[in-house]
Amino acid sequence: MRFLHTSDWHLGRSFHRVNLLTAQRTFLDHLVETVRAREVDAVLVAGDVYDRAVPPLAAVELFDEALHRLAELGVPTVMISGNHDSARRLGVGAGLMERAGIHLRTDPAGCGTPVLLSDALGPVALYGLPYLEPAMVRDTLGAQRADHAAVLGAAMDRVRADLAERPAGTRSVVLAHAFVTGGTASDSERDITVGGVASVPAGVFDGVDYAALGHLHGCQTLTERVRYSGSPLAYSFSEADHRKTSWLVELDGTGAVHAERVDAPVPRALARIRGPLERLLDDPALARHEESWVEATLTDAARPHEPMARLVKRYPHILSLVFDPDEGPARSLASYAQRLRGRSDQEIAEDFVEHVRSGRAADERERAELRSAIDEVRAEDMTAEVAR
Repeated sequence: MRFLHTSDWHLGRSFHRVNLLTAQRTFLDHLVETVRAREVDAVLVAGDVYDRAVPPLAAVELFDEALHRLAELGVPTVMISGNHDSARRLGVGAGLMERAGIHLRTDPAGCGTPVLLSDALGPVALYGLPYLEPAMVRDTLGAQRADHAAVLGAAMDRVRADLAERPAGTRSVVLAHAFVTGGTASDSERDITVGGVASVPAGVFDGVDYAALGHLHGCQTLTERVRYSGSPLAYSFSEADHRKTSWLVELDGTGAVHAERVDAPVPRALARIRGPLERLLDDPALARHEESWVEATLTDAARPHEPMARLVKRYPHILSLVFDPDEGPARSLASYAQRLRGRSDQEIAEDFVEHVRSGRAADERERAELRSAIDEVRAEDMTAEVAR
């Protein structure tokens, strides 16, 4: 059986104020054509269909159009909600859509109920595990703790229990939206840390033939059976070196996996350039980036006069300008956002405590209080999004 594994469409998202809806439409055209040309048996979408809980109308219309096109091909689609989606909104009409072969899995209580497909080699059970916010799903899943490893482990226990009741030789696929240990993150993913921990071990998926993961935006292989498809478009300059693809996955009759990367269309190349302003303006080696979306980092000791106005003449698609002097007191000019880049909410809070207490860092009890407060706010935010 042949699957096309994709995730993290983030419909409605922009890139440094550039509207990406046209590029997202181009990707979905490519997806439909790949399904047709490569004779795909099912499409897997591992969460973050939308970029936010209440997406713009244009994004909803694009999603609706894509589902109609996939249904017309007669190819089943299995889709889960991610941490950016509103599970309840995405799941509206799921019962009716299922009749057209569009299987939306947004309810954690249904983790152990698969979509059943079959081919000449026998049955395949596909289990959809939507994003599991620990504080919200712990009781539903009967998890012992409110953390990612516990709730995902409880969901997988349901999967394995159901699979054990299936006929011998039933092949299995799990869709999940999570940060799995060993994966490489980008700047564009929303932090899902709970209790100081964001990731779960890849071993949580033991017992199934293939785990189709979403959440991390880089395409990556954790094991032969556990893979991220990554996002089809770049959503931050940290993804400048990514090769954006989907996975074309084949399961043979024994459950062995063969996976091939299928390149996604690239709307415009990304480039990160760094150096003194005059070099960025004059260096002939940088000519290849003149039509790219550009992030320029200036290393001049003093901030140059009107740097963006000068850079845009050479790089008309420049989107981001960063100041990072190589040395000297000018380093204090770094923006607040630059100083926080790559740091978790927990680290930022602990740094603040240390700063206001003139260098005395938070002790273990205080760090635990900060973790608890941050987790509580995250759960409240998630609850508010679901209720909107």
